[in-house]
Amino acid sequence: MIKLFILLFSLTLFARENPFFPVNSTLDIPLTAEQIKKPPMFRQATFTLPSSAREIESVIVQYKNMDGSIAEKNVTLNKSIDWHFPILIAQNSKVNLTTQKKLKYKKFASLPFISFYIKGKKMQIVTKDRLLRSFLLIKPHRIVCDFKRNINIRSFVKKVRHPDGFKEIRIGTHSGYYRVVIILDGFYKYNIKNKKRDKSYFISLY
Repeated sequence: MIKLFILLFSLTLFARENPFFPVNSTLDIPLTAEQIKKPPMFRQATFTLPSSAREIESVIVQYKNMDGSIAEKNVTLNKSIDWHFPILIAQNSKVNLTTQKKLKYKKFASLPFISFYIKGKKMQIVTKDRLLRSFLLIKPHRIVCDFKRNINIRSFVKKVRHPDGFKEIRIGTHSGYYRVVIILDGFYKYNIKNKKRDKSYFISLY
């Protein structure tokens, strides 16, 4: 009888008051000193490319999985870009697509014998004078155009307020011709076409 009483008493000490309620989780799962911090929700990110960039081939996104492993996704684009504008990556349920307004040539500068009109990365030079030569120089990046005319004027300088390719125009005279220097805001190639009907030369940057 003594042995049976001791056994029953020991069982009552370890028994729970109500076996149908869950055990306190703090007794089963120890708390760690370092709590895992979840990063803020991603909305958008922007980055810029150098002025020499013309096309975007692909975008590589590196992400973390639920198990902590790191993986990558390569998205092929093969699209032309304008380096003046930043690249935007956004996560949004509603994406607003804006249509680009059509640009028109606007008069930028003029002298009695020559006028300049700009439309984005295109320039129209209206003059009766014949273009002798044109070439590209660097540091700064600029297009040089020599036009035939015997004239002597003071140096002419005009800056573009919001450059989108063309930054500044300078005109100076030499023996038998005058020189137009078109300073650019980055790295470009160019082509120039003569349209005699319009008495104009058209410069396009690309």
